[in-house]
Amino acid sequence: MARSSKGRMNRRSRLLGRNARRRDVTVSERMHKLEVGTKVQLVPNAKYEDFPSPRYAGRVGTVVGKQGSAYVVELKDGSLTKRFITTAIHLKSC
Repeated sequence: MARSSKGRMNRRSRLLGRNARRRDVTVSERMHKLEVGTKVQLVPNAKYEDFPSPRYAGRVGTVVGKQGSAYVVELKDGSLTKRFITTAIHLKSC
């Protein structure tokens, strides 16, 4: 019999750290604007939804566009180019 998945955050509190889940975000972090072409680092904050997979934490990518209030970030994963759609909370300028 198959087991249920228990959600995408199963066993993630140890990987992300309890302090990372409780980290408060300032208004300036939530509202900061990014220009197309800037280099950003993916910093997944598990407290807020729509965060990229923790597998890509710390990777540096380029902002290639905007979709609503979110940003489209493109980065290389080996030989593949991947795109992430995420909000400014999970991005840090390099």
